[in-house]
Amino acid sequence: MRVWRAGRVVDPHSVIGGLRKGPGDPAYVFDAGRRTVWRATRTPDGPVQLRLTPYAGGVEAEAWGAGAEWALDGVPELLGDRDSWDGFEPLPEHQALVDAARRFPHVRVPRTRAVFEALAAAGIEQVVTGKEAFRAWRLLLREYGEPAPGPNEQGNRVMMVPPAPEEWRLIPSWQFLRAGVESRRSRVVLTAASRAKALERTLELTDGAEIEQRLRSLPGVGVWTAAEVRQRAHGDADAFSFADYHVSRNVSYALIGEELDDDGCAELIEPYRGHRFRVQRLLELAGIGHPRYGPRKSLPTHTPGATHRLR
Repeated sequence: MRVWRAGRVVDPHSVIGGLRKGPGDPAYVFDAGRRTVWRATRTPDGPVQLRLTPYAGGVEAEAWGAGAEWALDGVPELLGDRDSWDGFEPLPEHQALVDAARRFPHVRVPRTRAVFEALAAAGIEQVVTGKEAFRAWRLLLREYGEPAPGPNEQGNRVMMVPPAPEEWRLIPSWQFLRAGVESRRSRVVLTAASRAKALERTLELTDGAEIEQRLRSLPGVGVWTAAEVRQRAHGDADAFSFADYHVSRNVSYALIGEELDDDGCAELIEPYRGHRFRVQRLLELAGIGHPRYGPRKSLPTHTPGATHRLR
């Protein structure tokens, strides 16, 4: 066990809650009573289960498994210690953002250092609703994941470490389909699994544009998928989720009360370049979004012959 004295208020779930794939995620459990996060992940040294509990001025961290030391060494980065608000100043006319920044002044962008894991999850999430993606992630991890080391039953749920790249490649196509992941998305995951070592090397890069270019060199990886990976694995505060069904509309509505498409939203948030994902995340935490009318839309993904925008 280690204690990280951050010198600031740190609420692990507020920082890394975006890593959770729905309330039933086998790799992420949140204990609201103690504000404790349990996270199962795979490291270069092997699987690990990590417990993060906040206290005044820092976080108590405990880890189990072959990857324990790697995970504990990375707790500051995971909780946003490399991230900085320097240069970020909400414009006074964007009152919702001003308010969100005041409510969540200690939120930082996390850096998991797990590129393939982030890409596998993002590939499964492409062009489907969150509910569909979370179900697929849950089913695949339960079937092909590895029980997390240590006290792995949390909240009446067995914690599961996501499969290693070579294990993803052994999943039969019919099992992907059974989980609701059609061949176009499963190919993204399998292609990434074959390039896992090269993906992890992008952690050595510091330029977001170069990282995006490397990620998008993989077939099936577009602007949205690359941004999701950069947000999670690289700690990129500028990796805005363009090409998402809701994000540009949510952000623009929150800032000016009008729903804009990607191009319009890009122009609107240009003054925040370097912090555009920070804008997105703060408004998400504040729960501000465009009005929803009627039932939730289920995006078509399994229709034979259907085509989709590269994400």
